[in-house]
Amino acid sequence: MIALIQRVARAHVEVEGATVGAIGPGLLALVCAERGDTPRQAQALLARLLAYRIFADDRGRMNRSLADVAGGLLLVPQFTLAADTNSGLRPSFTPAAPPAVARVLYEDIVSRARLAHAAVETGIFGADMQVSLVNDGPVTFWLRADPESSVSDEVTT
Repeated sequence: MIALIQRVARAHVEVEGATVGAIGPGLLALVCAERGDTPRQAQALLARLLAYRIFADDRGRMNRSLADVAGGLLLVPQFTLAADTNSGLRPSFTPAAPPAVARVLYEDIVSRARLAHAAVETGIFGADMQVSLVNDGPVTFWLRADPESSVSDEVTT
């Protein structure tokens, strides 16, 4: 699984003109499932995302996690993060998990996040979303929990 995370002063996501998720200071995480991903990758990615130390401590160093600062977490599904852009002028989405599998994994990471963290908001899987944010820093990182070595379209729990 992949997460492109951005430390934000605020962020929100709209669907058809209505805000469906919004946070103040915290993390915006664009989340993508790849072929071969399982709930194990979702769990590993979420654990890393919540513990990743990218917030300033008292000395201004990136030494605090989202959990440490009790910031908001906005999880937005984005399959395009798995695009293969190595050749040609059009991306291939073959590395992305099939939509049915990706939905299950996205919902899994959301439910785990809500159990582990107080302030979780989301986008809507499969919707045409407009995401707005104020990147704080700017600070942006790409995190990945590698897929299983054997590619499967099955999700097991």
